[in-house]
Amino acid sequence: MDFFVGDDTGLVIDWTQMPTYNTIMSIAVGAGLIMLVLLGRDLHRNENFKPEGWALASGTFGLILTITGTHMTLTWPLATYFPFDNIIFGETSLGFGVLLLAVAFYLWKRGTALVASKDRAAEAASVAKPLGIFVLGLGLALFAIAAAGVVFQLFAAPADEPISGAFARWPWLEAIFMSGLFALIGAGAVIFPFTLSSFSSIRPLSGIAKFMGLMWGVAGIAFLLFGALNFYTHIGLILNTMN
Repeated sequence: MDFFVGDDTGLVIDWTQMPTYNTIMSIAVGAGLIMLVLLGRDLHRNENFKPEGWALASGTFGLILTITGTHMTLTWPLATYFPFDNIIFGETSLGFGVLLLAVAFYLWKRGTALVASKDRAAEAASVAKPLGIFVLGLGLALFAIAAAGVVFQLFAAPADEPISGAFARWPWLEAIFMSGLFALIGAGAVIFPFTLSSFSSIRPLSGIAKFMGLMWGVAGIAFLLFGALNFYTHIGLILNTMN
């Protein structure tokens, strides 16, 4: 989490000018990525595929990210001192959230037809193909965010933040960690369109699809755990820096 410097008595943050909820956003992003990996696995090999359950999960995560991402994107700046957070967290969450809502809508409305298809995975891939353009664009944007995080040493936590603050003297460390997660998701997004042509329930899973699933799975677990941890660290930071 980004911060600004207070007076000689220590770090003081005016939280009325510093709203933040990238805690729940991080959990929803992580859960959404993990869900997509598991959804792909189910489409590929599970004979008892239940589209309604996946629709409910995708809709839940998508709704959280669309609402919070829209607010952060349109409220400029949401945090007065860090307008770049609107781009990094707001716009990416909005894009991912709308995609998850689209997945939920399709599975809910067309789930029965999908189950009846001779090749569920190929059918889903053919429907997702047009969205691959936007997913590719988001992947390139995530590469840009990752590069900015390293070059400008973003994401560093202040010393007043529990746990993460222990690394405040090395701002490049958290910059590399967070930028690495963005790059992992971006790499999976960039190759996403190229996995669709070979995605099938009746053929072995391609190496590129396995690689994409690995990247999204690892990044999803990391974001889920990091978001859960931030519920503690952000509460501690607020208590440590209140007037």
